[in-house]
Amino acid sequence: MKDQINELRKDALNSLASVTSRLELDAWRVRYLGKKSCLQAVLKGLGSLPADERKIAGAETNRLKNELECLLREKQAALEAASAQSPGQQDSLDITLPGRPASLGRLHPVTKVLHEMGVIFTSMGFEVVEGPEVEWDYYNFEALNIPKEHPARDSMQTFWVDMPTGEKGWEMLLRTHTSPMQIRVMEKQTPPLRIIVPGRVFRYEATDTTHIPMFHQIEGLAVDKGITMADLKGTLYEFSRRFFGPERKVRFRVDFFPFVEPGVDMAVECAVCKGDGCRLCGQSGWIEILGAGMVHPRVLEAGGIDPEEYSGFAFGMGIERVPLLRYGIDDIRLFYSSDLRFLRQF
Repeated sequence: MKDQINELRKDALNSLASVTSRLELDAWRVRYLGKKSCLQAVLKGLGSLPADERKIAGAETNRLKNELECLLREKQAALEAASAQSPGQQDSLDITLPGRPASLGRLHPVTKVLHEMGVIFTSMGFEVVEGPEVEWDYYNFEALNIPKEHPARDSMQTFWVDMPTGEKGWEMLLRTHTSPMQIRVMEKQTPPLRIIVPGRVFRYEATDTTHIPMFHQIEGLAVDKGITMADLKGTLYEFSRRFFGPERKVRFRVDFFPFVEPGVDMAVECAVCKGDGCRLCGQSGWIEILGAGMVHPRVLEAGGIDPEEYSGFAFGMGIERVPLLRYGIDDIRLFYSSDLRFLRQF
């Protein structure tokens, strides 16, 4: 055993003399002092020795371990000193290691859906426009046939902006829908009009599987002579066919919205339960994705268009609910949880 220990000492010293970098020194440490090192193999062999020899060999082995640890510290100090004296010459770059791949970003699933929807509607003749996220209450409510006393305001819990009112007594708020751009566009352009308005909207409401206080909408507006409800349904059916596929069922029901008359809501068959009912769709088998209808005459008048000569349709769609339906996602909050495991799927 003594000869084995001496041979190990000689081999370790010769090997240490040829070490010239931290990487090589770490490899030396693992070989001679690691958990599976040559020294550990010697320690495991002590159990087979007679008691008197085991004591002597154990002392020699511990002495060798202390000696190698001391030599390791001295070599580390020497390498650090050499590196400080000639920076960039030693250990600055290890060309033997593989390169670390750059982590590439990608579009958020909501952004991808917005782009795809924009392609579908522009192919049908709609123009993409954008509007301010901080809006006057006149454009957000009153010009859309929602006066101050109207109960529909209660359903749009609003983030008001604390600032002096404008010259006309208007107040500012974070827009609750993208519909204000209907008025802004009609004030500046003459029919025929076909626009879509994508953007963020804000509502002060509780968060659950289908509601969040900040979300995205896409507004649609078409104004021309002779437009009817058939044009509206045909447009939305074509969008649904292209986006969700021809096999998905679509449902229209009569609904009320102050800025359209008559009004409808459009729902798409739930992608999670396939119409059987689940927690996402409230056991109904359907998820409402938009409200729509024929533009109310008062809204046309507020935009400076004669309702006796022109008619139009409008719709407003919550963007986050669309990928819920398409991919069978059961919680809208996942889009904004910053969980890369979820986002990398799209």
